[in-house]
Amino acid sequence: MKPITVQSADKFGRVAVVMGGNSAEREISIKSGLAVFDALKEQGVDAVAIDVKENLIEALAGQKIDRVFNIIHGRGGEDGELQGVLDALKIPYTGSGVMASALTMDKLRTKLCWKGAGLDTPKWFVLTKSDDIDPCIENLGFPVIVKPAQEGSSIGMSKASNKEELIKALTVAENYQCDVFAESWVKGDEYTVAVLDGEALAVIRLETNNAFYDYDAKYRSNSTQYHCPCGLTAEQEKELKMLAVEACKVVGVTGWGRVDVFIDSNGNAQLIEVNTVPGMTDHSLVPMAAKAEGCNFDELVWRILETTVNE
Repeated sequence: MKPITVQSADKFGRVAVVMGGNSAEREISIKSGLAVFDALKEQGVDAVAIDVKENLIEALAGQKIDRVFNIIHGRGGEDGELQGVLDALKIPYTGSGVMASALTMDKLRTKLCWKGAGLDTPKWFVLTKSDDIDPCIENLGFPVIVKPAQEGSSIGMSKASNKEELIKALTVAENYQCDVFAESWVKGDEYTVAVLDGEALAVIRLETNNAFYDYDAKYRSNSTQYHCPCGLTAEQEKELKMLAVEACKVVGVTGWGRVDVFIDSNGNAQLIEVNTVPGMTDHSLVPMAAKAEGCNFDELVWRILETTVNE
């Protein structure tokens, strides 16, 4: 990891840890935000925790803020909206800017960018109406995973192994009021790669007893296994790290993020998505990867905040 560049908490000034939001990921954001806030206070940073329920401008009104640690997951915090407000207010913030945040919040457009750059991602089919079911089956076969394009934490996602399940999965995903697509099911192992300030951290292999790594497996289950070391050879892990960094560059991700990827049964890496405001709870993956690099939670939070300071 790169050397720490900010040696004194005073250099950060007053830091607002913004959390909550009104997306489906609000509960997780609060947990992440409080963990980040506690870590900053522990290190002497002048931090204030702000629960943004509706309007960021109102939430910040009357407070002198020098920079923002954004830990609002999902729409409203991870999609460019918050980033646009902070840019207008000229307040530095953690994570990616408006363009990358808006783009990567949309899994469908992210896949289009990766495909255009020659990076592999599973085949997909956009579902806009019930008439798309049969063409989808013809193009992808089964099984597939159906996703709302603009939700995180696997919210609204369902695996479908037949036509009846596909129709039901579409109905579930349509509730989230965004584009819906079916994606070919990848048979292989699932990995996640955290990227901090342009460098990939230790790769983690995920293993769950659930049908897939869903909301329950991420935040509630005690049976989900996280393998770090991930079991790949040194060369394979190096290649996966390089892919994660390239995947972030293609879509403009800066600061920090986390890339999810499968290695299929043929040994090919298939990019799934990138998260620009990853979780920071006790079940979260970025802290786990940082720990494997010898970086504890407090140091990780410091390093993420460091990315907002221009030397």
